[in-house]
Amino acid sequence: MMMRVAAPLLAIALAAVIPACAGRAPREEPSVPGQPPPAVVSPPAKTYLETGTASWYGRDFHGRTTASGDPFDMYGISAAHRTLPLGTVLRVTNLDNFKTITVKVNDRGPFVRSRILDLSYGAARELGAVPQGSVHVKIEAVETPERAAVYAVQAAAFAELENAKTLKERLQRKYETVFIVPFETNVGKFYRVRVGSYPTEEKAERIAGKLTLDGLEPVVVRKD
Repeated sequence: MMMRVAAPLLAIALAAVIPACAGRAPREEPSVPGQPPPAVVSPPAKTYLETGTASWYGRDFHGRTTASGDPFDMYGISAAHRTLPLGTVLRVTNLDNFKTITVKVNDRGPFVRSRILDLSYGAARELGAVPQGSVHVKIEAVETPERAAVYAVQAAAFAELENAKTLKERLQRKYETVFIVPFETNVGKFYRVRVGSYPTEEKAERIAGKLTLDGLEPVVVRKD
């Protein structure tokens, strides 16, 4: 008699437990026919922003071929940057007078570690930066092309080829890839000594740090 009573009681207990467990399951929102699913919002892309010293260049390079392949027009509005992709559009603000212009990066430079941007004479004139020769600026990327990047480290530049060869031979004792890049200006020919071919800017910066210990003032440049 006791066994016949326990079975119905067990059935009642299970019936009470099962709905309770089901109530704790994740709830699915009902879909509406013909209505697209909610959009997935991606986090905003990181914007390039930097402050530092900009200089300008003009007559010594006027008419010479830039890194982009176009002739340099000192009276035009353009800029040189060491690592941003060619074709990057920058908003440049003179932090001394708050004048702002938009320029396109079509060349490489400056090759001085204390500067972050080289402006054409025309761009510097628009910013009111010609008399000083250099100016404190903020630069922001407005448009940045997506391009694969490889970086090198410029160890030094020389007016004499023999001096460039001497440094190259010295650096080859420590680094596998060392090469000389000749370039011409309106005042003469020069020779840049560069090290490596690195897939990331961070790796190139580490090599630059080692070159600094050798008494050099290296800069990281993007290889185009």
